[in-house]
Amino acid sequence: MILIDLLQGILLLAGVGFFLVGTLGILRFPDVYTRVHALTKADNLGLGLIVFGLLLSAESVPVALKLLLIWGLALMASATAGYLVARAARRRGVKPWKAGSGGGT
Repeated sequence: MILIDLLQGILLLAGVGFFLVGTLGILRFPDVYTRVHALTKADNLGLGLIVFGLLLSAESVPVALKLLLIWGLALMASATAGYLVARAARRRGVKPWKAGSGGGT
């Protein structure tokens, strides 16, 4: 039981760490495209780690399936939102950032 609690704690902390890295990416990256990429990748992985940490203490199979369903729906919503943000930026003429160009917006 102690091993499961330890693994659960590690997974939950790792998930929170990925959420923090995604937030840092939003604040530090130079343009909308890299910010969306950082946020969607880091948040999806962070949520996945948190879900797997919670699965270790799930009361039953239906509860575990609900957690996995929530994660799947969040993955689809994140991908859709990231696509829509990037498409809106492209339609508005926002150029992707290039190294050495000094900016992209």
